[in-house]
Amino acid sequence: MARNLDAKCRQCRREGEKLFLKGEKCFTDKCAIERRSYAPGQHGQKSGQRMSNFGQQLREKQKIRRVYGILERQFRKIYADANSRKGQTGENLLQLLESRLDNVAYRMGFGASRAEARQVVRHGAVLVNGRRVDIPSYVVRAGDVVQLTDRARTQLRVKGALEAAESRGFPEWLDVDAKAAKGVFKALPERADLPSTINESLVVELYSR
Repeated sequence: MARNLDAKCRQCRREGEKLFLKGEKCFTDKCAIERRSYAPGQHGQKSGQRMSNFGQQLREKQKIRRVYGILERQFRKIYADANSRKGQTGENLLQLLESRLDNVAYRMGFGASRAEARQVVRHGAVLVNGRRVDIPSYVVRAGDVVQLTDRARTQLRVKGALEAAESRGFPEWLDVDAKAAKGVFKALPERADLPSTINESLVVELYSR
């Protein structure tokens, strides 16, 4: 199975902002962005270079891919699906990414990062409406109940992730019971509920070229 093996902290530095790929480390002063806020590599500290429109569009696409842990081929398929739906393509794209099971598991605190939540899903530790689902790209729909298996709930790493997520608060579109490691996907998130640091319109411009 294809995977992105790039060092996670280098990915954040390349995009110039926190992508929260390393779980709790991203919330401490050990975060690479806090220590070295310039891009990695030999020419990372060069400044004053103006990026073209195409460059900005490409960087935004790469950033969104890295945030959600999506490979290029997967991302193109998701974009095509978003483009075929009614409404704004950019907002549809983000809603499709947010409704992936690995992302929902992360938002509910089943993993400290999306990569960790994806691993929890792949190991068969997540139930959707009482049925075991081990496909990270599975699309969760409004009203679906997502929960951890009894065995997974007892793991210390999972308990720590749930406690940390509960302390920060859960998104409005989820109804989560952290103690029961269970939640309901109430509805697709509104654009206002998603990070303002993402500019999905640049991705739409890129694919519309």
